[in-house]
Amino acid sequence: MMHTRKIRLMMASAAFVTLAGPAFALDGADMMKKLSAALEVNGTSLAFDKAEVDGDAVTASGVKLQVTGQPGDSINIGDVTFEGVEESDDGGYTAETVSFADVNVSEKEDSVSVKQIAIGGLSVPGNASGGTIDDILLYESFGTGPIEVKVKGKDVFKIASIESNLSRQGNDAGFDFDATLAGLSADLSDVEDAKAKDAIEKLGVKQLDGQMTMKGSWELESGNLAVEEYAFDFKNVGRLNIAMDFSGYTLQFLKALQEANKAAQANPNKEEANQAMGLAMLGLMQQLTFNSASIRFDDASITKKALDYAGSQQGVTGEQMAQSLKGLVPIMMAQLNLPDLQNQVSAAVSTYLDAPKSLTISAEPEKPVPFPMIMGAAMGAPNTIPSVLGVKVTAND
Repeated sequence: MMHTRKIRLMMASAAFVTLAGPAFALDGADMMKKLSAALEVNGTSLAFDKAEVDGDAVTASGVKLQVTGQPGDSINIGDVTFEGVEESDDGGYTAETVSFADVNVSEKEDSVSVKQIAIGGLSVPGNASGGTIDDILLYESFGTGPIEVKVKGKDVFKIASIESNLSRQGNDAGFDFDATLAGLSADLSDVEDAKAKDAIEKLGVKQLDGQMTMKGSWELESGNLAVEEYAFDFKNVGRLNIAMDFSGYTLQFLKALQEANKAAQANPNKEEANQAMGLAMLGLMQQLTFNSASIRFDDASITKKALDYAGSQQGVTGEQMAQSLKGLVPIMMAQLNLPDLQNQVSAAVSTYLDAPKSLTISAEPEKPVPFPMIMGAAMGAPNTIPSVLGVKVTAND
């Protein structure tokens, strides 16, 4: 009797495993379709030939990225391998790593190559049209190895590597993000235009060498998007950093923006689509609030070279050119009818030209300013914008 019971239990267990097996198997095609749906909200989509599953790995072949509504505009990506894939409770998918084939595109002596393209911690939503943090296509890291662009067989542009990271804040309050483009170089020695070639040589920028960095955060509830750093730093030129902070960029705002973009892509009448998109953007801008912004340039010898070059074109020295600019700036600013700003700009330019170190333009109002107020000031009384935004211009600080 006991023996019969054990046999029945074993048979029941076997039947359960047999029935449950297909339910837990990954559906590679479904994952690719949902990945494409998540990309469509931004105006692009994926096409693929097949998606093969091997354990927790999915390999998609013949992958193409294309602009929604324009099948002719596509980029051949080739094979894409997703590893450590799991299906989420909401019908979406996660992948520990996503790797791509190296890109090598060439035409005669011109070519572009990108190596070691990879994504880490990919999250594909089950419902890309939803309105929560889990309905957004996300990744934890993205990176590449060397990127090279050749023209007539000669290297003209290179990036040693790209690395970017996206991390969720506590309680899913938002995200912190950063990115670095390292080893950014450009060869301008083969520029053909004689005037441009002369300027490049005298400014000493035939070979550019630097990097780009970015850092910021996005708070979902308030829609506060703060870009603390968006900088280009080149050796023997200088560092240009742009920072901005505004609120209202919520998930609802993002969804409305995506829907407007999707509608524009679907409209065959491009002129009408552009007009509709413009009106939609104007309406969405009403929801944003300006907090602060700044542009700062830290000189690394380019200013003196620029003054010397500009002066040589006028038959004067670089120092004489600087003195001429110091006298010209107040005259130009006076035409704008901005007396407070005129004095700031004149003083800052004079200080900077005497000893070039840094020049900063910042806007930081006492209280956040709604975008409709800024647009109203721009149309009704443009000379009030600097005071509305709290604009300041400083040098060498």
